[in-house]
Amino acid sequence: MNQTKTMEPLTFKVTLSVEAHLRAKQLIAHTSNPQKAKQVYLNALAVYAVNFYLQCLGFETELENTDSSNPVMQTLLNVADLPVKNLGKLECIPVLPDSQSCYVPPEVWEDRIGYVAVQLHESLREATLLGFVKEVTSSELPLSLLKPLEDLPEHIRQLKQRQPVEEQVQLSQWLHNVFDVGWETLEALFNPPQLQFRFRGPLPTITPVRKNPESGIKRGKLYSLEQVDEQVALFVKLEPISSSKINIWVEVYPGGGKTFLPEDLKLMVLDKDEKAVMQAEARSTKSIKLKFSGEVGESFGVKIALGDVSFTENFLI
Repeated sequence: MNQTKTMEPLTFKVTLSVEAHLRAKQLIAHTSNPQKAKQVYLNALAVYAVNFYLQCLGFETELENTDSSNPVMQTLLNVADLPVKNLGKLECIPVLPDSQSCYVPPEVWEDRIGYVAVQLHESLREATLLGFVKEVTSSELPLSLLKPLEDLPEHIRQLKQRQPVEEQVQLSQWLHNVFDVGWETLEALFNPPQLQFRFRGPLPTITPVRKNPESGIKRGKLYSLEQVDEQVALFVKLEPISSSKINIWVEVYPGGGKTFLPEDLKLMVLDKDEKAVMQAEARSTKSIKLKFSGEVGESFGVKIALGDVSFTENFLI
């Protein structure tokens, strides 16, 4: 008689090290409610396990940028989120030993790229990633509905492929009098005949004014921060110092006929990993300026933020 063998679904075991438990203990340090402390602790272990798994596969995560590690959010919500860089959040759902289902809080049914079930060993010394689902619509998730864990990396890769490619302003072309759409001279920007520039929407093509690249070249864009009723102008100035190296100034000025920049407006220069490497802040000032040097082929970003409103321009030298 032929016997059919069923394949066991692939799982991934993670040792919950001293580091994992120290992090969980730190997160409950200010929690006086024992039931809430237990919830936060188990959530932290589940997040640690999923983070370890994704890092083993080479995915970038942001473990310290989670709602589950924020004391205020811990109090308000039952969350175990783990951001995957530039993609969104995975929810890491702790599963108790011998359970056939897991609980998914209603507050995490949206704004997630997936839900990973993490079964915690009774001793809390080990966790097993059982599988995942892409979305949920109820509080009870039967483990029998989980997709195989080996499908999770492909799910993340597909999300990456769907991400829109960020446009970069081609700065090296500026030195050859070829300008990206929307970047104006100082005169054209502040004395437009009948043009209006906004943060979103298409911008008109301009006819460049020829200048000697050796004396430097400067172009700017005007942005409307409609949520806070402010306008600012971002200028970028280039000055070649060799065949491959360029001095770069980024400057912000007030728009809308105002003399001073909005209080607390921030200007940041970002590296290729979107981390701020330079920053300045307006304090009743007429402008903010930052200067640095870059090599041809390097990329960077410039971010302007005012409260919760911000925009970023990406540049390639």
